[in-house]
Amino acid sequence: MKPQDKIQLVSGLLDLPILDKDYRYCGIVDDLEFEEADGALRVKALLVGPGAYRGRLPGWAFRLVGWIAGKRIARVPWDAIAEIGSAVVLDVSAETCGLHSTEDRVRRLIPHRGAL
Repeated sequence: MKPQDKIQLVSGLLDLPILDKDYRYCGIVDDLEFEEADGALRVKALLVGPGAYRGRLPGWAFRLVGWIAGKRIARVPWDAIAEIGSAVVLDVSAETCGLHSTEDRVRRLIPHRGAL
């Protein structure tokens, strides 16, 4: 399915894994950002990261999540999506959208010797 096809937003997008153009895992769709265009509501971006939980959690729970995981949020522009299926596939690299920074930071901490 292409981004311009009709989809059910909640069941069709939330919590889907995101893959960049090289099919690297980049996280999951945590929330959606909308804009009004020509009198209609359209998806502007996918929101990824613990900062996107603000609208889905009570204040105390969001403060706890922010303390543990941070409040970082990445916006993936709708026009950066190549395909939507069992995962959202981007037509850009993860770094272009501000994704993969957590994975890259953790990767530096893990020894690069053999398989775990």
